[in-house]
Amino acid sequence: MNTEKVATYIVQWLNDYCQQSGLQGFVVGVSGGIDSAVTSTLCAKTGLPTYVLSMPIRQKADQHSLSQAHCQWLAEQHDNVTPITQDLTSSFEALEAALPADIQDGLTMANARSRLRMLTLYTFAGHHRCLVGGTGNKVEDFGVGFYTKYGDGGVDVSPIADLMKSEVYAIAAHLGVMRGIQDAAPTDGLWEDDRTDEGQLGASYDELEWAMTASEDANLDRATLSERQREVLDIYTRHHNANKHKMEPIPVCIIPTELKAN
Repeated sequence: MNTEKVATYIVQWLNDYCQQSGLQGFVVGVSGGIDSAVTSTLCAKTGLPTYVLSMPIRQKADQHSLSQAHCQWLAEQHDNVTPITQDLTSSFEALEAALPADIQDGLTMANARSRLRMLTLYTFAGHHRCLVGGTGNKVEDFGVGFYTKYGDGGVDVSPIADLMKSEVYAIAAHLGVMRGIQDAAPTDGLWEDDRTDEGQLGASYDELEWAMTASEDANLDRATLSERQREVLDIYTRHHNANKHKMEPIPVCIIPTELKAN
């Protein structure tokens, strides 16, 4: 992959789409991870107003510090960037207090965090007449569906959704994203502990990229695969099938014409 040409293409695509939409710029949530760092940098390079939001919710100190450091670095590099820290801890705790305790399991409330951040991004985007930039990559968005529906999946544009995770890292290196973010273990930051994406998924992104490609090979012979490859392929297939509802359009119940006739 020619990282320079790909990055330039995405920046131009973002610029063209925003101009055609009649809006002013971009709002991007920055988590301290590689995907949001690359997305926010690409948006910043359009030269259009770009608001980068760090939105801690009882966040681990290292995640929040990386997020703030990246936002500050972007603002120093680009005059069109406005860094914003919006602590949502009190808002999330108010939600916890308002909801019945018996429905607040770990996954439900992790997704609630993501959806609270989406609400915040769209509040800023609506006020500033901007587009919300999505941070999902190809294997997450269209492979294993590793994102929150109407959370980090609730966006206006997806500039890196055709890039595998390895390609996102290549673009990050080209853009000069800070080393601490490039070296950090990928995590969604939605849990109270230090669990990583790999820990949740059961496979590394390199393994899942291989499985995504292998699953599309009609001539794949499982007998030729190693035990770990078969295991990873099963992990990929399980996540893909369970999360298809995120990747496909919302089902619409089409009423037969004869039932609607007078």
